[in-house]
Amino acid sequence: MKRIIPLILLGIGLATGASGATEQEKLDQLRKRIGALQQDLEKSSESKSEAADALRDSERAISDSSRKLRELARRQQQASAELLQLQEQSSRLKTQMQGQQAQLSALLYQQYLGGRQDYLQLLLDSRDPNQTARDLHYYGYIARGQAAWLNTLRGNLAQLNALTEHARRKNDELTALGQDAAAQGMALEQDRQARQQVLLRISAHIRAQNREIGHLRQNENRLAQLVEKLANMFAQSNSSPFEALRGRLSMPVKGKVSNKFGTRRPDGTVVWKGWFLRASGGQEVKAVAPGQVVFADWLRGFGNLLIIDHGKGYMSLYGYNETLYKQVGDTLRGGDTIATVGNSGGSEDSGLYFELRHEGKPIDPAKWVAKR
Repeated sequence: MKRIIPLILLGIGLATGASGATEQEKLDQLRKRIGALQQDLEKSSESKSEAADALRDSERAISDSSRKLRELARRQQQASAELLQLQEQSSRLKTQMQGQQAQLSALLYQQYLGGRQDYLQLLLDSRDPNQTARDLHYYGYIARGQAAWLNTLRGNLAQLNALTEHARRKNDELTALGQDAAAQGMALEQDRQARQQVLLRISAHIRAQNREIGHLRQNENRLAQLVEKLANMFAQSNSSPFEALRGRLSMPVKGKVSNKFGTRRPDGTVVWKGWFLRASGGQEVKAVAPGQVVFADWLRGFGNLLIIDHGKGYMSLYGYNETLYKQVGDTLRGGDTIATVGNSGGSEDSGLYFELRHEGKPIDPAKWVAKR
């Protein structure tokens, strides 16, 4: 296992030294390295379980379907807002055109009442030359005004036609998004039903494993190895304000702490490395501080797990989620929604497993989270 770390670090050095790499290319490289890390971790796992693999597949599918459904809802909301804006622009333009048409009609009517004299007749009539000049200037002014109004109306009509076409396309986009959302909703329901079938088949096996000391230790070792490798990968992260947030972090979710850091689990040998926050399923999980997502996938014993690197060796971990909304490489602000509460990974209760670590070692969240 230890030989993997130098290879990963070598890959990082080669990737970061590549000149001319775009941000997207760097992000793709990062995701590939972390994907390879996870595969190595799974291959070296001390225990293989068909039941756990089935649970992993179904819970990954639920997370993916929920994330896609949320993205479709966001796109629908954006398209609806754009359509409303197009409709408002069209309405203002129609009102403006009605006013211009009324002005042009009034001008033509006044000209009709006054009678229109031929320019040549004005020049040939035996009239005061000064009056003739004034009349010619007046008629020229009217003609120019008519042309200007007509050109404006033509331009506004073209703009209105363009807005109408844009609104039609936006309506088509909304219809397609609605169909996609309906299909994705059905897929999500199927994924949840599949998970329920898996749980019915293996629930007794999971409960036995959750009480087995050796299994709990394997889960903790697996997480510790993952965090250690991630810490090595991001050892050169820029300094961050995380240290200044000691005692001021917000809770990642509204819930009751059902255990304390360092206390022994019911088996009496394994201690809690973080908090389990009892919370209702589907509740939003928030990032406790700014950072970058360095892991977002299913891990045995912790379900759908998300890890955020906050710089200078500090990381926050969020486990048992139903849905992971963020992916590796995403940059976060404190308070961003990153997941939803669940009971993935075999957790018997709905809630969030929350850890803080510094240089791979667990630290007590009670010293960092603001007094409630």
